[in-house]
Amino acid sequence: MNRHVSPPVHAAGNALPRPVLDAGLGRHLFGSMPRAEQRRKAEQYVRGLLDQPGRKTLRNIAAQFDGNAAQQNVHHFISASPWDWAPVRHALARHVQHALAPEAWVVRPTVIPKAGPHSIGVDPQGPSLYGQQAVGVWMAASRYAVPVDWRLRLSGRWLEDPLRERANIPADATSGTLEQCVREAVAGVEGIDGLLAGPVVVDAEEIDGPALAGRLASRGTRFLVRVPADALLRLNRAKLPRFGDRDRTAAELAATLPRLRRQVNPGDGPTTAAAIPVTHPEALRRGMLLVGEWRNGPGDPSLWLTNADAPDLSSLLRLTRLPAVVARDFTDISARVGVTDFAGRSFPGWHRHVTLASVAHHVLAAHTHGVVG
Repeated sequence: MNRHVSPPVHAAGNALPRPVLDAGLGRHLFGSMPRAEQRRKAEQYVRGLLDQPGRKTLRNIAAQFDGNAAQQNVHHFISASPWDWAPVRHALARHVQHALAPEAWVVRPTVIPKAGPHSIGVDPQGPSLYGQQAVGVWMAASRYAVPVDWRLRLSGRWLEDPLRERANIPADATSGTLEQCVREAVAGVEGIDGLLAGPVVVDAEEIDGPALAGRLASRGTRFLVRVPADALLRLNRAKLPRFGDRDRTAAELAATLPRLRRQVNPGDGPTTAAAIPVTHPEALRRGMLLVGEWRNGPGDPSLWLTNADAPDLSSLLRLTRLPAVVARDFTDISARVGVTDFAGRSFPGWHRHVTLASVAHHVLAAHTHGVVG
């Protein structure tokens, strides 16, 4: 069940004015659109995402548009109008970097439930669940997080005609694993001009964490990747020469080296953590650190791989808190402004909708936290 953020209040108890898209910000974010009419419609669409109650369907959002053909105009603007969503996302990312000063990019896969199999990208996600599998890239800080890029994972059936043609899926779109989708998402934000390279935090099930870590390391990406307890690793004997080099699970390595544990405080209270030098038998061609945290006592730790050169455990553990900020804001803000509500079959339509919903997310998040911009 989605929770909604209560509006911030002044000391006297009066709610702040409703969030609005500043005209100057709108001109900045939508300046890549070639026509003034497109820019005007983009601002109206964001206004609809912010103002209209309930699900943000195209019919609902059309209430912000003028004329008897408002719904048709909205549908054309999202599904058929030839404006490119990538420059809008790049402009949003640069703006959020300035407004939020993010600590990391968080990559978060999510399943968006749908009522049936007809919306773009929908496939069975379980015995009785249809949904889309999307990957969001978020700029995140401890205060809040904003999605700045999206990938929609497509199964093979969507890449065959007539579905491909009906959904207007481009020729370069391919079917791949969730790990491939995550790697493409990371490469996408790393290619945005004007962005400072931040550490990438990946917290995703169904992904081979060590293999992903190895591929990110080969790109020169700074990362923190959650790994499951059964991930096979080896101790780095260049750092720990007295220990053997056989494959062992991450959980076993964390449990058998208690002397490496120490008390740290990442800002939310004292906790126990360790940084263990490791390698991977196949994917990791250079040394990594296995970071374990026993936040709730001596039970099973949370386990992460990182390529941090000089690890500050407190700083690393602060980064591990950011996926929780993203999960909270996805529920409280993204869902509220309709990022999950697109029900059409158009591939470009989905991308345009989630792009404008990301703009609305930023406006609402900044408003809620009292951030100018």
